[in-house]
Amino acid sequence: MSGTNSPEAVKKLLENMQSDLRALSLECRKKFPPVKEAAESGIIKVKTIAARNTEILAALKENSSEVVQPFLMGCGTKEPKITQLCLAAIQRLMSHEVVSETAAGNIINMLWQLMENSLEELKLLQTVLVLLTTSTVVHDEALSKAIVLCFRLHFTKDNITNNTAAATVRQVVTVVFERMVAEDERHRDIVEQPVLVQANSNRRSVSTLRPCAKDAYMLFQDLCQLVNADAPYWLVGMTEMTRTFGLELLESVLNDFPQVFLQHQEFSFLLKERVCPLVIKLFSPNIKFRQGSSASSSPAPVEKPYFPICMRLLRVVSVLIKQFYSLLVTECEIFLSLLVKFLDADKPQWLRAVAVESIHRLCVQPQLLRSFCQSYDMKQHSTKVFRDIVNALGSFIQSLFLVPPTGNTAAANQAGNNNVGGPVSAPASTGMLGIGGGVTLLPAFEYRGTWIPILTITVQGSAKATYLEMLDKVEPPTIPEGYAMSVAFHCLLDLVRGITSMIEGELGEVETECQTTTEAASSPTQSSEQQELQSTSDQLDTEIVSRAVWEEMVNACWCGLLAALSLLLDASTDEAATENILKAELTMAALCGRLGLVTSRDAFITAICKGSLPPHYALTVLNATTAATLSSKSYSIQGQSVMMISPSSESHQQVVAVGQPLAVQPQGTVMLTSKNIQCMRTLLNLAHCHGAVLGTSWQLVLATLQHLVWILGLKPSSGGALKPGRAVEGPSTVLTTAVMTDLPVISNILSRLFESSQYLDDVSLHHLINALCSLSLEAMDMAYGNNKVCQHPNSRMREWGAEALTSLIKAGLTFNHDPPLSQNQRLQLLLLNPLKEMSSINHPDIRLKQLECVLQILQSQGDSLGPGWPLALGVMGAIRNDQGESLIRTAFQCLQLVVTDFLPTMPCTCLQIVVDVAGSFGLHNQELNISLTSIGLLWNISDYFFQRGEIIEKELNKEEAAQQKQAEEKGVVLNRPFHPAPPFDCLWLCLYAKLGELCVDPRPAVRKSAGQTLFSTIGAHGTLLQHSTWHTVIWKVLFHLLDRVRESSTTADKEKIESGGGNILIHHSRDTAEKQWAETWVLTLAGVARIFNTRRYLLQPLGDFSRAWDVLLDHIQSAALSKNNEVSLAALKSFQEILQIVSPVRDSDKPETPPAVNVPVPVLIGSISGPGLSRPFVRTDSIGERLGRYSSSEPPIVTDELEDLNLWWAAWNTWYRIGSESTKPPITFDKLTFIPSQPFLTALIQIFPALYQHIKTGFNMDDLQKLGVILHSAVSVPISSDASPFILPSYTEAVLTSLQEAVLTALDVLQKAICIGPENMQIMYPAIFDQLLAFVEFSCKPPQYGQLETKHIANAKYNQAEWVALNYVPFAERSLEVVVDLYQKTACHKAVVNEKVLQNIIKTLRVPLSLKYSCPSESTWKLAVSSLLKVLSIGLPVARQHASSGKFDSMWPELASTFEDFLFTKSIPPDNLSIQEFQRNESIDVEVVQLISTEILPYANFIPKEFVGQIMTMLNKGSIHSQSSSFTEAEIDIRLREEFSKMCFETLLQFSFSNKVTTPQEGYISRMALSVLLKRSQDVLHRYIEDERLSGKCPLPRQQVTEIIFVLKAVSTLIDSLKKTQPENVDGNTWAQVIALYPTLVECITCSSSEVCSALKEALVPFKDFMQPPASKVQNGES
Repeated sequence: MSGTNSPEAVKKLLENMQSDLRALSLECRKKFPPVKEAAESGIIKVKTIAARNTEILAALKENSSEVVQPFLMGCGTKEPKITQLCLAAIQRLMSHEVVSETAAGNIINMLWQLMENSLEELKLLQTVLVLLTTSTVVHDEALSKAIVLCFRLHFTKDNITNNTAAATVRQVVTVVFERMVAEDERHRDIVEQPVLVQANSNRRSVSTLRPCAKDAYMLFQDLCQLVNADAPYWLVGMTEMTRTFGLELLESVLNDFPQVFLQHQEFSFLLKERVCPLVIKLFSPNIKFRQGSSASSSPAPVEKPYFPICMRLLRVVSVLIKQFYSLLVTECEIFLSLLVKFLDADKPQWLRAVAVESIHRLCVQPQLLRSFCQSYDMKQHSTKVFRDIVNALGSFIQSLFLVPPTGNTAAANQAGNNNVGGPVSAPASTGMLGIGGGVTLLPAFEYRGTWIPILTITVQGSAKATYLEMLDKVEPPTIPEGYAMSVAFHCLLDLVRGITSMIEGELGEVETECQTTTEAASSPTQSSEQQELQSTSDQLDTEIVSRAVWEEMVNACWCGLLAALSLLLDASTDEAATENILKAELTMAALCGRLGLVTSRDAFITAICKGSLPPHYALTVLNATTAATLSSKSYSIQGQSVMMISPSSESHQQVVAVGQPLAVQPQGTVMLTSKNIQCMRTLLNLAHCHGAVLGTSWQLVLATLQHLVWILGLKPSSGGALKPGRAVEGPSTVLTTAVMTDLPVISNILSRLFESSQYLDDVSLHHLINALCSLSLEAMDMAYGNNKVCQHPNSRMREWGAEALTSLIKAGLTFNHDPPLSQNQRLQLLLLNPLKEMSSINHPDIRLKQLECVLQILQSQGDSLGPGWPLALGVMGAIRNDQGESLIRTAFQCLQLVVTDFLPTMPCTCLQIVVDVAGSFGLHNQELNISLTSIGLLWNISDYFFQRGEIIEKELNKEEAAQQKQAEEKGVVLNRPFHPAPPFDCLWLCLYAKLGELCVDPRPAVRKSAGQTLFSTIGAHGTLLQHSTWHTVIWKVLFHLLDRVRESSTTADKEKIESGGGNILIHHSRDTAEKQWAETWVLTLAGVARIFNTRRYLLQPLGDFSRAWDVLLDHIQSAALSKNNEVSLAALKSFQEILQIVSPVRDSDKPETPPAVNVPVPVLIGSISGPGLSRPFVRTDSIGERLGRYSSSEPPIVTDELEDLNLWWAAWNTWYRIGSESTKPPITFDKLTFIPSQPFLTALIQIFPALYQHIKTGFNMDDLQKLGVILHSAVSVPISSDASPFILPSYTEAVLTSLQEAVLTALDVLQKAICIGPENMQIMYPAIFDQLLAFVEFSCKPPQYGQLETKHIANAKYNQAEWVALNYVPFAERSLEVVVDLYQKTACHKAVVNEKVLQNIIKTLRVPLSLKYSCPSESTWKLAVSSLLKVLSIGLPVARQHASSGKFDSMWPELASTFEDFLFTKSIPPDNLSIQEFQRNESIDVEVVQLISTEILPYANFIPKEFVGQIMTMLNKGSIHSQSSSFTEAEIDIRLREEFSKMCFETLLQFSFSNKVTTPQEGYISRMALSVLLKRSQDVLHRYIEDERLSGKCPLPRQQVTEIIFVLKAVSTLIDSLKKTQPENVDGNTWAQVIALYPTLVECITCSSSEVCSALKEALVPFKDFMQPPASKVQNGES
């Protein structure tokens, strides 16, 4: 307590003491003067001590009685406030250890008084505790008084006080013993004379003990007295005591201070003499009590067991056994026997539970158990305690199952609490339901209807009790169902775990020691007696002793353990519990094995074996061995006879497998549960890890495993390994998914079981082999006749038979024969034949074996099969389509292996078989992937043929010659497919034929793949074929294929296919069989066309090329006319492909070297280095040489022109048929009407130019007519609204569709050809003009397609089946441009003149010109005008030239009406026309008038009169402003075509100046013009005067004023020009008309406009010349 000795602390203590005393004196001032005085003198005393002494604390301690006195007096006042103050002060003194023994005695006396007055009880306890813990001054009587004081306070009425006091008592008791331990420590070094312990029980015998020890001894002795209900010797003044409290105190002392009892004889004497008898006495009610025995039967009423005491007694017993076993051997024997008795079924439930808990505490201490075994079981006349414990646990567990607890009767009798579980049936049924439903509610044991849940109670290896800890309970607790069982179960597991680990550890030590000390070979386990070597004798003695103990322990416990564990294993429904039980049985079996205890080892192994098999399974080995060891014995446990309970059949386990029992006669099925499988795994584990100690029990293990393998249907696989098989035949084997996950693991362990045998020593190995031999003998009896076994109805028998047979064949082939097998053909075939014969057996399991065997033979002997190949390939090819996926897959694996590895090693004659087999796999419809892969294999095979061509060809030719010879000898014809062709070509033809079959397979994917492969092989490797063989390829392979495809496509189903098997979505372009066949048709046609194109140089010399060409064209035509867009378009593509052929060069141009013929493929298949061919090689008969070969005799390659032309005309006819058929509009329309697509039509028209190049020489008018019809129809075809967004960008953009482009291109090609062609072709010009003009008309009147309703694109709804008319305006306009261009070139051509082309052009243009603003597109009429002007500028001179011929007579009226319709159109301009636009349009009108004035009027004498008259009238009409009444004032300004009128007027005027009259014709035109002009002037003036008068003050509109000024100017100009003209040229009427104007002019004088006035002045002046005096008539006549 260094902290309290420091000067500061001392100083503080003194201050505190003084202040305490002052406070006390203050408090007592009035009521208690003596106390006040004592306090004040106390202050003086303290000060004095402090002043006089250096060691203040020691001084204080000496004078402590006086220092404490005032405080004691204060306590004596019994005033609460004062008392508290005093007690606090006293505690402060104690804590500084300044209290002497005397003072302490005084303090205790004072506390006693307070206690008796029931004052400050908690403070009292605190003070006692401080006093006893801080120092050791209190001894003997004072100490006992203090302890009694605490005991007394424990029994007050106040709960808090009681509990505090109890805690204080516990602490004080501990303090007393701790003091003693400390005292022993201090005196440890001093050696004492041992004092004999006297045998009397007088308490004075303790005189030899030291003070602290003496206190402890007295205290412990009195505790025993109190518990025994006797008066205490030392604790004087005790009034009451409870037994439970006493027992708790005893237990804590025994548990916490065992060394006290072990070191001091006095104390061990107390243990023996006092504690043990006490415990045995208190147990008596529990021993005598029988649950359910009526009170009347026994004379004296039996005291009932009392839970709190009984439980505490058991705790004490546990401590006694654990800590003092060595002291109390005999007593412990009694205790252990009692514990065992408490497990009896007639004891109360709670008693059994606490007893099991106590036993559990022992079971986790293996060393303790070992001592029991040595002390009791191994002694001659002793109880076999260890065995009894184990057996008791066993019978306890059995009793729980056999006697269902009907409620806790003892508890019910005592306390009447009947709420414990009634009969057990309820949970049992729920458990069963749960299991039935596949869901176990709780882990539980279940046996014969009794259901006991397993509770998780403790971690393994530790015994944490529940009921032994219930110190606060008075009533017996209700034990949850299954609790006792769970604890007992853990007892067993911990017992096994403890014993085995302890013994194995010790065994291990012994063995290592032996190895180090002796180099002797034999191990100590074999015979320890032989090794009596001196050096090791003592060591061996100890070892013999320990071995005896180990064996005794195992012998004592194994029966009970096995009985209990077997029962639990049978009852367990929980996987974890089962696992634990099996682990326990496994470790026990292994331990017995190591110790060489055969009987017990076999018993445990038998238990595991039985657990693995279904209940009541007839297995002789088990029953025989068990009969010897177990069944006959019944173990007597404490006089009760308990039979080994055999496994019950109705254990509710989930069945996970159903199989057939292994027996000679087929029986019914047996079921395996998941527990059986668990046991099986344990068994495997045992065999694996502990094989060395199994010895003779190998036979048990292997027999059981054999049966299990049979039931589970594990199959033998190659190399003797086992693998889980599939359930083969219906009911024989059913495996649930639960077991399927375990099986691979199990089968793997099984397979490795024998591998691990290499680690066994000789003896163990010998046992293992013996067991195997005896098993195989039994098995051989069952099997009979290998090959017959393969047809045995029981699949398992068949299977083992097949395994045996295939193994024999494999062994035969691998055997090292003396001429090697490859040379001994007979032997090899003999071996392989049985394998082939298996093909006739239909059982798939056998076939699988057979194929697996083939696969292995290939892998090991593939290189040396030789003549055996046909047999091996035959086995693969014998698999039929209906034989299940796995078979086909295995067979296919074999084939893949052959193709990848063995083609070079097999005889070439077998290659055809390989092709056939591969083809047959392609046709299997079980598994798509296999079909596709087999097509890939065919490609690989073809590649192989190509690379090894020469070698194969040589070998085949040799073989062929030999066969031919044989056939001739026998006089039969050699028969093989494709006979006349050479054998190597036949091989290719077989390959092509196979691929051709696959091209018409029902599955689209297969067709596609096969088609691609076929055309690729013909393309890549076709050059190897002899020339003549191509004939067969074309007719037998390609055309045959095309026919079949065409037929299938046209008859294919149009029903929609929902999905492609499984959940694969199908694109809408492939969702009917018809569409899928369409794809095939496309592929095939394209492939054939490509071959015709690229190999034409080979095909044309064949002789019937033109027939083949016609057939091909026919196919193209039927495809093009098929009602499928995809097919028809592709057909045209193929058509294009065969047309783009370079025609062969003539002989004259041919270069010297033959290979360089004009061929589109490389001639030399040069330097192909295949795998394995290091040097590049060139085929000896490469194409070039073959060509050379032909050209030497006669040049077949060059065909004459004529034949070539015929081919082209055939193509033209096909084209015409396709065109006319496809574009002809159908008669009726409905939703499904097929209308050709734009891309199709475009492609069709695009073919023409290429075709035309070849046929132009004979192309005549009729053909042109035909062409025209097709072009016209094609352009008229509408498009569906679905396609419109892709073909028409938008209506507003003036773009041509590709089809329209193509049509114009076609015509362009024609006209260019005519242009450079001979004269006779020129007559086609008009026809081309007609065609183009027809297209021009489309601008205003789109073409009709039959009766089909078409919509304008703007109104069509996307994705509805509507038809949209195209925008023909751009097309028509482009056509018009072409017309103008063409006319410019050809205006003078005879045919053009004769056929009235110009008139037709004008006639066509009249339509848009007369419509003008009403045209669909404004650009149309503008283009029409400009075109008209251009055409007329070229055409009019021509027309004038031919005026006399009358060829143009009909043109003039047409032209006049066209002008009239255009210049004075009936269509009203749109309202939104801008001024600028209007003026632009007006300028166009002006241009037309200009044309009239420059190109027509000057040549009036070459032009019909009526026409000129019409023109004049028109000009007049134009020169007068036509005022429409609808105009508003403001608009009149704009809308009157001022410029136009002016132009007309000027033109009229121009033609009135006729001073250059040369011909009467011209005079006539000017007369006409003049009269028109004057008439118009008169009209204008009249109108002006009228308007002027009406308008009053308002000025007239500007344009009217301009007009009048214009007219006035015109009049003056006219008069001028008339004067200048010779008088005879002027008509009299004209003068009259001029003069008649005068009065009108005069009337205009009143006008208000100054401009008009000045113009009027100028107009009036010339009239002066007419002012003459009137002459007389006579004069006039004279003159």
